[in-house]
Amino acid sequence: MFHKDHNYNELTDFLYEKVGFEPTDEQRIILDSEKRFNLVAGGEQAGKSVIASKFLLKRVFETEGAGLYWLVAADYGRTRAEFEYLVEDFGKLGLLKKASKRVDPGRIELADGTVIETKSAKDPRTLAMRAPNGIIGCEASQLDLESYYRIRGRCAPRGAWMFLAGTFEGSLGWYPQLFQAWKYGDKDEKSFSLPSYTNKHLYPGGKNDPEIQKLKNEASDDFFMERIEGIPSPPTGIVFQEFRSDRHISEKAVYVPGEPVHLWIDPGYAGGYAIEAVQISDDQVRLIDEVYEKSLITEEMINICQNREWWSDVQFGVIDVAGYQHQAMAAPAEIWLNETGLYLDSEKVKINDGTEKLKSMLKLAPNGEPRLIINPKCKGILSEFGAAPNPFNGQTLVYKWKTDRDGNIVGNQPEDKYNHGVKAVIYGLINHFGYAHIENRTSIRVKRW
Repeated sequence: MFHKDHNYNELTDFLYEKVGFEPTDEQRIILDSEKRFNLVAGGEQAGKSVIASKFLLKRVFETEGAGLYWLVAADYGRTRAEFEYLVEDFGKLGLLKKASKRVDPGRIELADGTVIETKSAKDPRTLAMRAPNGIIGCEASQLDLESYYRIRGRCAPRGAWMFLAGTFEGSLGWYPQLFQAWKYGDKDEKSFSLPSYTNKHLYPGGKNDPEIQKLKNEASDDFFMERIEGIPSPPTGIVFQEFRSDRHISEKAVYVPGEPVHLWIDPGYAGGYAIEAVQISDDQVRLIDEVYEKSLITEEMINICQNREWWSDVQFGVIDVAGYQHQAMAAPAEIWLNETGLYLDSEKVKINDGTEKLKSMLKLAPNGEPRLIINPKCKGILSEFGAAPNPFNGQTLVYKWKTDRDGNIVGNQPEDKYNHGVKAVIYGLINHFGYAHIENRTSIRVKRW
């Protein structure tokens, strides 16, 4: 492979010329990025697969010796375009040793021993192999949140780079949030928009191409921004604008055996029943797991909890004040006490006071760490923040302020729906810390009897 003592721009230009690729100005900006983590939000038919394959092609020549690279997608089929481009390119360069005809899985071997493999997020075992030097996320917006964090974790052992490319399927979820978080590239990350009209082969007139202008006139503004411009257009009125996927979702939020576990609970039935399992370390709140179900009664929710690995360490609990109300049956808090010996504390919390408390916990602590982090498997509460699809129906259902038909916020209270996990956390935060984040409040009232 080439070495860095050559003029780097000359080398990349030589590579692109040899494989017959002439990048546009917009593509060149992306390909020249020196960030470790890159995300491309491409419009439909913007050439995302081409750019991803050329990014890997260039990075292979930056690595001394043989490297290992992955093409990862929600399933093997979505890696095909990048795989075929790479086979063709390395063939033109005379470096291809052999390549499989299939992509399920696929494997490319180069003359120097470099290997490129396809991986399917449907089988997590494929992501537990030897750590790679670099990862391409193919149609990355269709990966689920847990798969993204699994991929991100595989970058750590060898300091690997990651390049994600996909088209927005909507403006809420982990991919649009990551796009927004990486937009200004102030650390190791950078995000880019690659509009459809930058593909001059399909749209010779660029932004003013008649087909693009026709689509702009006929499509909704949100569709055009998301699917053509590659820019998210989230709905107005999201309650917790402070929430960031890259900051608040963390695999550090894992169960630590022997440390006390708190259960923060918002009971319900048809709408949802949320139990957030929490450990608190050095004033950092860590949501390690959740039980988020609907149409289950309290006894069934308890049974699920008792089969989780952290159950033996449950010592504290907090529940919505409504959990002490009798509605033709025993109150949920009484059932918890009778079935488990766990006394659940509760107090009435005003909506706006609780909202402000959680907003304050989404800020960074003086040490630069987030005060609250969430394990990526807590899909219920993450859906309420807009970082994951609703676990009950796969739709985007986020906790929002009331808005009129023009999207203007109405009133001073959010809509009381899609907030079961959020409310459970608010009850717990106020019970543990009080309304002001000054000192830890220890309550002897919530210990297991």
